[in-house]
Amino acid sequence: MPTVYNWQLGRPMEYPYDAAYPRYQFAFVFNINRCIGCQTCTMACRSTWTFSSGQEHMWWNNVETKPYGGYPQFWDSKLLGLLDQANPDGQVWNNIKTDPRLKPYGVFEGKTIFEATHPAEAAPQNRVLGYLPTDREWRSPNIYEDTGTGATWKPGEYGKTAALPEHKIWFFYLQRICNHCTYPACLAACPRQAIYKRQEDGVVLIDQSRCRGYKKCVEACPYKKAMYRPTAKVSEKCVACYPRLEGRDEIITPDGEPIESRCMSACVGKIRLQGLIRKEYDGRWSNDPGNPLHYLIREEQVALPLYPQFGTEPNGFYIPPRWAPRAYLEQMFGPGVEQAIERYVCPSRELLAIMQLFRATRPVIFRYKILQGPKIFEREVTLPSGKKKTLEIFNDTIIGYSKNGREAVRVTVEEPTFERDKQHPNSI
Repeated sequence: MPTVYNWQLGRPMEYPYDAAYPRYQFAFVFNINRCIGCQTCTMACRSTWTFSSGQEHMWWNNVETKPYGGYPQFWDSKLLGLLDQANPDGQVWNNIKTDPRLKPYGVFEGKTIFEATHPAEAAPQNRVLGYLPTDREWRSPNIYEDTGTGATWKPGEYGKTAALPEHKIWFFYLQRICNHCTYPACLAACPRQAIYKRQEDGVVLIDQSRCRGYKKCVEACPYKKAMYRPTAKVSEKCVACYPRLEGRDEIITPDGEPIESRCMSACVGKIRLQGLIRKEYDGRWSNDPGNPLHYLIREEQVALPLYPQFGTEPNGFYIPPRWAPRAYLEQMFGPGVEQAIERYVCPSRELLAIMQLFRATRPVIFRYKILQGPKIFEREVTLPSGKKKTLEIFNDTIIGYSKNGREAVRVTVEEPTFERDKQHPNSI
């Protein structure tokens, strides 16, 4: 197999095709701490893309409750089990050898889904470790919703189950769409070469004129976001609402600028921030400090990839939930969890300002500028590690700019309030 460099693993890895990179890469950050599990994003995607015959099981966007929920059911635990079976006790990180640019999370010393040996019963021609979910596992997109786990409280311990840094009884919502990976497993597995990454934005699409419905993409995708449509006998997947990225809608984007996808723009909890990351010819991220996603992911490292050990280099990133057990989160997001949570609990001045951009406007934000304001709050906080740190909050103004350099949004850290006159049209 050819060798490509995976910065999330901190090392080269095997991949069936030679490396090729888009000029810009569609990417996003989801803040798990803010999600209220309302499923508005799920229904926004559903009503736009998957409302037809044969798509009844297709939820390109879903919000599942961890640790028990999943769509399809067991999508992650099954693959983690297969990887452990292929490389017993070897799926470990060496987080001592770090480099901010080339290996920010250290080095993953285990095997990816492209490198793991398949079980004996797998077809020898398969190039990616994976499995096909059963029909039963596709039935319930919100199975075990709001179902927690952990030890129940004892007499005299009321309230301690919800104490930080880790709740004794816990669950959290995991919001998922296709990660439009840098090294897609669906693309690697397709025998028809029907799957491709767009050069302009890195969105992964299926050419349905070439697809023959072999389901190799469904089997290979570790996140199970490629889905088979029996009525058309082809596979389908999230398309990142690429017409909106292209700015082709004359009604909502008359100026031709990229706007957020449907799931992003419908988010009630304001947990989502979507963008386009500029890349170099060798696949490295360009040094782009004015881009909010670049700051969150590469500079502040408060947002982490989902199961980076799978090896696909996903372009979806998450701010981990601060109350969940660290061992569980580290398996899911890698060894940067503790640092990410501490930086979220006590945010820097710049990070706090950028957090105001989440779901603040429909145009995709390419640049930001911060106008400094007065200090409005200060207190000592205890970090999850037990260390003390002073949290200072300033009422800064952050301005977000669209692709064409136009001011798209202007928000302040402190939400402005307005007091009405005593007499107004709605007075009783």
